[in-house]
Amino acid sequence: MLNGKTAVVTGSTSGIGLAIAEAFAAAGCRIVLNGILSSEKAEELVQRFGKLSGAECFFHPADLADPEQCTALIRDTEARFGTVDILINNAGVQHVAPVEQFPVEQWNAILAINLSAAFHTIRAALPHMQKRDSGRIVNIASVHGLVASVDKSAYVAAKHGLVGLTKVVALENAGKGITCNAICPGFVLTPLVQKQIDDSAAREEISVEQATRKLLERKQPSERFVSAEEIAALAIFLCSEAASSITGAALPIDGGWTAQ
Repeated sequence: MLNGKTAVVTGSTSGIGLAIAEAFAAAGCRIVLNGILSSEKAEELVQRFGKLSGAECFFHPADLADPEQCTALIRDTEARFGTVDILINNAGVQHVAPVEQFPVEQWNAILAINLSAAFHTIRAALPHMQKRDSGRIVNIASVHGLVASVDKSAYVAAKHGLVGLTKVVALENAGKGITCNAICPGFVLTPLVQKQIDDSAAREEISVEQATRKLLERKQPSERFVSAEEIAALAIFLCSEAASSITGAALPIDGGWTAQ
């Protein structure tokens, strides 16, 4: 249903972003991958995509902490494929500490990559979408775009900001064939979450299995991780014609976390 569309997926070398890129490739999209990889690893990933789906694909090494490189990601995609039909802002970083101990450089990095990068890519992509009266933007926010947790001031601030940005972009482009929505996952077993679990296990002197169980019991009533594939399926739906009236939404996929 998305055959021939061009999809840019930031932070797509692993985890949620990679699952999303794979799903859109399987749906017939041309794919632009982005992340931090050596040129050799990037080439291997592009070749793997070609073998998996036959989709046209290229890797862009944009550092999303740099506004100019965010813009270059979109500009280079348009030069290569002629269009950006779908933009998935997924890249994210995390640091955990109380506010009074939070390193300023970590605050700045998290805001830059988790929030400002989405502004810059959206800003660059919108003019061409507006000319075509067509486009889909999906921001991968977090349950922390809807609720807060201790020790995550920068992440929570950035993800709340991303939900707000999503709503503004949706309103400004309502009626123009462009939708903008946010997906708000609960705990997904990504490298970011695994690090939290490992750190917690070390701090509390318990096993990784015990730390995992405590994390899920405390927050996620389903007591299981959300899968990256579930998030990818929701992103596919939001980019389909069936979702053309869904815009400005922040959709939790969180095992009941925000229902509490």
